[in-house]
Amino acid sequence: MFSCPLRPDLDLRLLEERHAAAVYALVNQDRAFLRQWLPWVDATRGEDDTLSFIRSALQRFAANEGITAGIWNRGQFCGVVGTHKVDWLNRRVEMGYWLGREFEGKGIVTDACRAVVKHAFTELDLHRVDIHCAEGNQKSAAVPRRLGFVQEGKLKQALLLDGVYHDMLIFGMVKPDWNG
Repeated sequence: MFSCPLRPDLDLRLLEERHAAAVYALVNQDRAFLRQWLPWVDATRGEDDTLSFIRSALQRFAANEGITAGIWNRGQFCGVVGTHKVDWLNRRVEMGYWLGREFEGKGIVTDACRAVVKHAFTELDLHRVDIHCAEGNQKSAAVPRRLGFVQEGKLKQALLLDGVYHDMLIFGMVKPDWNG
């Protein structure tokens, strides 16, 4: 299966069914923290929901429609990075990520995203990668900025979280501008 070392204590691994318990445990542990910005958290009520997500991600990977990788820090599961369905006609993809609270501030997501963007541009030969995040989620918005993405716009009230609409920032990177 897919595996990508990022640094001696950090690697990406394709999420597999056997990871469902670890993924759900972290989501459940950090539920209040994650649900601030991630609408899917409330729908993740048990390990079976996580298993369904992983199976769907594996089907997308097998069909060459995207990748969903677990992030592992010193052998411990700490988050997810991946792409949504690849738009092959326009050679573009949107990516997303999340990280457990205790792992923040260590450059983990930035390193993981750098690897996925490199994969998109070199292995998949895509032309564009997008990252969307809620306007108020400053930590998430810092990741594309650190990677040299350009903020290209804002989708007004595009994200519904806990009954409140939030604006979404749109960051983009095109292959000729990638220096990673």
